Amino acid sequence: MPEWLVLTLAMAAVGAVVIVVTLVRHKRAAEDEDTSETPDVIEYMTMWIGVVYAIVLGLAIAGVWEARSAAEDHVQAEAQALHEISERVRVYPADVRERIRDDVNAYVGHILTKEWQSMADTGEATDRGDQLFRTIRVDVTDYEPRTDFEAQAYQPLMDQVAAADQARTARADSADPTMPGVVWFGLIIGAVVTIGMVFALQIRRTPRELILAGLFSALIAFLLFLIWDFDAPYSRGITASPEPFTLLFPHIEG
Repeated sequence: MPEWLVLTLAMAAVGAVVIVVTLVRHKRAAEDEDTSETPDVIEYMTMWIGVVYAIVLGLAIAGVWEARSAAEDHVQAEAQALHEISERVRVYPADVRERIRDDVNAYVGHILTKEWQSMADTGEATDRGDQLFRTIRVDVTDYEPRTDFEAQAYQPLMDQVAAADQARTARADSADPTMPGVVWFGLIIGAVVTIGMVFALQIRRTPRELILAGLFSALIAFLLFLIWDFDAPYSRGITASPEPFTLLFPHIEG
C-alpha cells in the first residue's frame, strides 16, 4: 500500500474517531449538562499540555530530519572519497592504476546493485561490501612508490581511503531508526493525552467545532507519520539517495 494512502487513511481515521466519540459523548450526556462553559483550570491545563507536546513534536521532527541530512552527507563523503582515489591513482603505473580503479568500480557497483537494497530491507551493510572495501585498502596500502611523484601521492591516497572507510561506517550506522522505542512511547501517549483533552473542553456538536476537532487530531496523526517516515533514512518516504555514486561513477549501472 502506498505511503500517501496510509497517511490519508490514518488522518481520516483519527479525525473520524474524535468526531464519533464527541457525538456519542453528547448523546449520552445528561440533559441538564451545560456544554457552553469549560472550567478555567481545564483550559489552562489543555493549553500547557498542547504547548509541551508541540515542543516535543518539533524536537522529534528536527531530530529525524537532521539524521536524514547526516545520512545524505555520509553518502556524499564516501562517493567523493572513492572518486578521489580513482583520480589520484593516475600517477601510478598502468597495471596498479587499473587494478585499484577496478576495485573501486566493483565496490561502487556492489553498493548500487546489492548493498543499498540491503540497507533498505535490513538496515545493515553487507559483508561483501566490507570485503570489497578491504580489497581497495590492501591494494592502495601495499603499493610501494617508486618515484618521488608517486610518494607524494601515496599519503593523500591513504587519507582518502580512511575518509571513505569512515563515511562507510557512518552510513551503515545511520541506517538504523533514529527514534528509540521509549521516545515513540512518549510521542504516542502524548498524542492520546493531547487529543483526549479536546473532550475535556466540552465542545459542542456544531459543525465548526467538530471540524476543528477532527482537523486538530488529523494534524497530530500527520506529524507522527512524518516522524515515522523520516526515521529510517534509507528505507521509507523521502530517503537518502545513492545519486552521489551515480553522478561520480556514471559508467557504473545500478
